[in-house]
Amino acid sequence: MSKLIINSYEEFAAHLGQKLGESDWLTVDQDRINKFADATLDHQWIHVDVERAKKESPYRSTIAHGYLTLSLLPYLWEQIIEVHNLKMMVNYGMDQMRFGVPVITGNRVRLTATLHNIENLRGICKVQIKFAIEIEGQRKPALQGIATFLYYFE
Repeated sequence: MSKLIINSYEEFAAHLGQKLGESDWLTVDQDRINKFADATLDHQWIHVDVERAKKESPYRSTIAHGYLTLSLLPYLWEQIIEVHNLKMMVNYGMDQMRFGVPVITGNRVRLTATLHNIENLRGICKVQIKFAIEIEGQRKPALQGIATFLYYFE
């Protein structure tokens, strides 16, 4: 699927209520999980101790940090949409965010996104994106919610 190209507030608003797209699949491997653990100082064994997880985890494997899954959102979002004529874009907040099922090491994930709401706040484009980070082969998403971004068009 090709990227959605947006050049203005009006072009963005034309997609209200519509699915904007889905990203490519991304494998969440142990190396990525270990690097995230190092970056966040969260070395809980369920994420980084492969041998212990094989024996003691209900998943029989390590799992990705929930916040690692969340941190993939900007990378996956950029595969769906390309917004031109910007001064900048700011992550504004999250609402109704829920972790559904864990991402087991080696799973592949992707983002699906729908334009939930859009407002023009004195020239700043505030968009709310209803998103789900899906796991290949799973019915329930790993993560879902509403992400709010502010786009400052030139």
